[in-house]
Amino acid sequence: MVLIADTVHVLLAGAWFGGVMFTTFVVSPALKAMKWDEAERVEVRAVIGRRYALIGGVNLALLAVFALTDGIFGGFGAALYAECALLPLLFGLVAAHGAFFGRRVAALAEAERRSTDAEEIASFARRRRSLQRLSLKVSWVNLAVSATVAALAANA
Repeated sequence: MVLIADTVHVLLAGAWFGGVMFTTFVVSPALKAMKWDEAERVEVRAVIGRRYALIGGVNLALLAVFALTDGIFGGFGAALYAECALLPLLFGLVAAHGAFFGRRVAALAEAERRSTDAEEIASFARRRRSLQRLSLKVSWVNLAVSATVAALAANA
């Protein structure tokens, strides 16, 4: 049972980190390369984000379960304690990114697209870009924490 829990734990951590890497280094650059206006790009990113949240959320929840299972059956070492301490942070980053940043950026992009007043469009665009810069910083923290969790899972 120890080997199964440890193997599934490591596979889930790898799958999580792989998904974060894929969205960061494949999906985001691909969307930037599209010849759409920014509001359309945000809309497509929101659709992708909602789809990914279903799979990623299950993966992250299972990762937490199997990290604990691995500790229960195999013993909690320093690496597993550190990983378990980082998992709530990771849940928080993911929730903030999807529930706050993603929705707010999408709403600003939609308002920007629907507006007919040039000054209002510019205001929405400034607010959207500012929020996107902050969202990008959260994404990089998420990437770093995800890499650390994957490394800790491999060493747990």
